[in-house]
Amino acid sequence: MQRNILVAASAAILAVVAALGGGLDAHSQQTTRDARQRTEPGPPVSALTAPPLIRSTGTGMPVRLRDAAMRVDIDGGFARSTLLLTLYNPGDRILEGTLEFPLQAGQQVTGFALDIEGVLRDAVPVPKTKAQQVFESIERRNVDPGLLEQTAGNHFRLRVYPVPPRGTRQVRIVIDEAMSRQEGDWRLALPVELLAGAEAFSLDVQAHGVRAAPKTVGAFEDLRFARSGRAWRARIARSDFRPRTGLALRMPAAEDARVYVQQVGDERYALVDVPLGAVTAEARRLPKRVGLLWDASASGRKRDIAGEFAVLDRYFAAMGEGRVQLRLLRDIGEDAGSFDIRDGDWSRLRAMLEKTVYDGASDLGDWTPDPALGEYLLVSDGLQNYGSGVFPELGDAQALYVLNSAGAASDSARLAALAEARGGRMVAWQGSAGVAAAADALLSITPRLAQLEGQGIVDLQPQSWLADGRVLRIAGRLTEPQARLRFAVVGQGKAIRFDAPIDADAAPGAQVAQLWANWRIAVLAEAPERHRAEIARLGQRFGIVTPGTSLLVLETAEDYVRYDIPAPADIAVRVDALRATQAREQAQTRDQRLDQVASRFAERLAWWQREFPKRAPPRPKPNRDEVAAAGAERPVAMAPPPASPPPPPSPVAENLDRMVVMEQAEAASRQREAGNARASAEAALAAADAAADDGGSVPGEDVSIRLQPWAPDSEYARRLRDASPDALYALYLDERDSHVDSTAFYLDVADLLLKKGRRSEALRVLSNLAELKLENRHVLRVLGYRLMQAEDYARAVQIFREVLRLADEEPQSHRDLGLALAGAGDRQQGIVHLYDVAARSWDARFSEVELVALNELNAIVATSPTPLDTAFIDPRVLKNMPLDLRVVLVWDSDNSDMDLWVTDPNGERCYYGNKLTYQGGLLSDDFTGGYGPEEFVLKDAKPGKYKVQANFFGDRQQIVTGATTLTLRLSTGWGTRTQRDQVVTLRLSGQSETVLVGEFEVK
Repeated sequence: MQRNILVAASAAILAVVAALGGGLDAHSQQTTRDARQRTEPGPPVSALTAPPLIRSTGTGMPVRLRDAAMRVDIDGGFARSTLLLTLYNPGDRILEGTLEFPLQAGQQVTGFALDIEGVLRDAVPVPKTKAQQVFESIERRNVDPGLLEQTAGNHFRLRVYPVPPRGTRQVRIVIDEAMSRQEGDWRLALPVELLAGAEAFSLDVQAHGVRAAPKTVGAFEDLRFARSGRAWRARIARSDFRPRTGLALRMPAAEDARVYVQQVGDERYALVDVPLGAVTAEARRLPKRVGLLWDASASGRKRDIAGEFAVLDRYFAAMGEGRVQLRLLRDIGEDAGSFDIRDGDWSRLRAMLEKTVYDGASDLGDWTPDPALGEYLLVSDGLQNYGSGVFPELGDAQALYVLNSAGAASDSARLAALAEARGGRMVAWQGSAGVAAAADALLSITPRLAQLEGQGIVDLQPQSWLADGRVLRIAGRLTEPQARLRFAVVGQGKAIRFDAPIDADAAPGAQVAQLWANWRIAVLAEAPERHRAEIARLGQRFGIVTPGTSLLVLETAEDYVRYDIPAPADIAVRVDALRATQAREQAQTRDQRLDQVASRFAERLAWWQREFPKRAPPRPKPNRDEVAAAGAERPVAMAPPPASPPPPPSPVAENLDRMVVMEQAEAASRQREAGNARASAEAALAAADAAADDGGSVPGEDVSIRLQPWAPDSEYARRLRDASPDALYALYLDERDSHVDSTAFYLDVADLLLKKGRRSEALRVLSNLAELKLENRHVLRVLGYRLMQAEDYARAVQIFREVLRLADEEPQSHRDLGLALAGAGDRQQGIVHLYDVAARSWDARFSEVELVALNELNAIVATSPTPLDTAFIDPRVLKNMPLDLRVVLVWDSDNSDMDLWVTDPNGERCYYGNKLTYQGGLLSDDFTGGYGPEEFVLKDAKPGKYKVQANFFGDRQQIVTGATTLTLRLSTGWGTRTQRDQVVTLRLSGQSETVLVGEFEVK
């Protein structure tokens, strides 16, 4: 399929390298753009196990991998791996199948399909946040969606629903890459670890355009290739697949330059692949003062620390004499001192690194460049999950070099982009066999691509600006049938220019356009937040999974129309017809939404302005056992309606009217039975109540809060509770490996550390939640709540900004960020986000969340030490309502039903079935679909004790989950300058249960 570029152009390129006196050798063939840089003979010998499709932390049987088939098609220097996976649910309930997996740098997911009625349907590219919203919305209706998304770095997550009880679902995943060169061979690392645990496995490899049969390195040494037409082919089948090592293929690479062209719509993309031949490297002169940025976050434990030390041995030996400034990077960066290097001896620095504790999240930007240093070494996996995400810039005379030993468990694209943008390079390796080559690459001068321009070809993007790996690859968009590419290779003070012709009728390449897009995205990865929109556009345009684009499969043509999703080819005609004949559901306008919100707010205001009696109710309420029995009989609501109808009359308004009628009837009855004298006495008592209520007292000033101590009953918790404050962190490190994936463990330890005055250690332990589950908004919400509880509002703001990016469609994301901003002192931006909760339309399952947010907004405005701008807020919803008592309940699990119960001194319980009590206690709408908030409010509290309880009613989770984490905030004097808050976080077992949270006592 290949067509040679003019021989003269190829010869010119080889002459360029010769004229530069080398610059690369067999030990420095890493391409800095990605970890196809591996120079070791093969994959590292280590246990490779794919994560289970569902991690079961409680009871239940997770989905497992029944069958796995991989087909690999190789054509010249390009490879496509197609995986066909069959998921099996051995349990008796419908489940969601979730597979999280990393890929090697340079590998990219370019296709995904899910079986719909027995036929595999291709996914379509959709903006990531929209894809997530659509997936979860459809999942609640028990309809078939499939989603493939990128999380952090080169990590991906596959979600499939439903996997029926004792049934199967089938998915197809396509992974593309341009292979790296190693000692004259193409090298391909196959993602066989994704298939570990399969009950049955098969591998089929076909290699076209190579001179000799591929050789295997690692797993499947018995894989044998034979001629099949013009290709080399090998097949193997196994059962109970448990590979101990990875699998790589090596095959002879072409020595001539080639060009490939692909037509995409009305545009043509070209890729030039230019071998550089055998060259030698030249050592570079190292500066005498360097900075060492050492990633000491929890994920650092997965790196090859011994290999990193071995590379540094070579580096400091080459330096001879010098000085190193060490900065440890984790949740909070830490200056760890300066160390002299004497005749290559760095033993003091090494001893410091050997005793480093790897713990906490990763903030790679928490350092300030020192202009006195010549270069920086960053040793990291690149997984930024904490802090602002902004990486510092260096001076013109400084460079950044990156050491990456984490392989697929790293963000190598970002690391490479960071290094290249700062005049250095990334060096990546895996296993001891790659150490020497990595050190050579770090110490070598690498010729660079320069002065890149084209005639008849635009938007030029090289795979790397470093002429590394003995191959140059440059792609661009053709504007003419005949084009020319001009560039130079610069090194050792020399620059040689040349050009190469490109024919639009050259051999077709199936991956050209997507590779161009991938290389462009890799450059933008240096500052992903700054380039988020462009990354998303490229992913959607070329159908590849990126941090901003996911691949989505829906079951019905109607769903593609309803959610305005592009249709795949197999149902495109039907979807187009539906769009032409069926009117789309119209979203409520902002004005309509505000009219409804203002109406409900007026009802809340009417409640607040009403005077409720504080004496004993005139007739007994059902006893507690009856209430509990009534609650136990309530069925769990399975799903909200697909559209949000106009709101029915408010239950609160109806209750208020009913109570007025009831009280009038009761008063008449009392008058008839006891006569006017008794009626007068009752009236006098009521007047006394009212006089007492209007006595000018500050809401909540005579109210105290007593929280029920909550402590986990696990063995590790008992051990840590008995420890002294100084010993607690060391005991935590001792226990950590036994609970490394448990969010509950880190929450418990952080809570104990806070209680014992070890704040900095507590916050570090807590930050592990960001490191633990990449882009899991539920875990991040809990982290944000705990940071606010610890009054670390600045970090909470950063976490909730990330949650908002992941779940803009959920009002809780906006509310949480608004409250965190207000807590951090930015009250103006806080009320902007809280008003978004009121003004935007949400899914019907989030009913009445706007009233909770408006209550919080008005309290912030009223208590702000400086006036806030409220001109953007509808005046109908601007009214502060001070309260004696307020309780808010939120939780971390979707599709779960938690209940807030508050029992007053009358013995009357305010709960979902009794939302307005006799003395005026009011409960917001019941959230049966997850998260909350559920809010209890009481303007004038009757003296006595108020018991606060949380009840787990049930869940409809489609995955096997563990305990649900609850956060409750109890407030007195709400909306006044004397407001006091206490927050408690606790967990429920996942079984139906009720826990006592605490008590208010009103004097």
